[in-house]
Amino acid sequence: MQQTATVLVYSDDANTREQVRLAAGRRPAPDVPRMEYLECATLPAVLSALDKGGVDVCVLDGEAVPAGGMGVCRQLKDEIFHCPPVLVLIGRPQDAWLATWSRADAAVTHPVDPMALAEALAGLLRERRPVNSGS
Repeated sequence: MQQTATVLVYSDDANTREQVRLAAGRRPAPDVPRMEYLECATLPAVLSALDKGGVDVCVLDGEAVPAGGMGVCRQLKDEIFHCPPVLVLIGRPQDAWLATWSRADAAVTHPVDPMALAEALAGLLRERRPVNSGS
């Protein structure tokens, strides 16, 4: 198991980014690596970070402005080769269909429920397979 996982957190709202960090903590489950957070407040920052590589999971705020997390997720899935798994924060449970449209790998409602967020992040980290250049 790798030592740490990098979790990109995108929201234009610093409080939302903080809620994600505090809710998920450093390790959402004992069988996944410790997490380090990379915070982004704008779409260009998200694209730049993903272009550099090393991001294991993305958490995108569906309510972010001007670029909402669901539209950003769909763009990432269309444009990024080997896009990391994406969890979107949705404003209400009825928005789950939008998360499906965006091709998000998981969705959690906002305000953030720490148990639901930790469970979803741990699931995405378990599914994430590191690229092995030796095979």
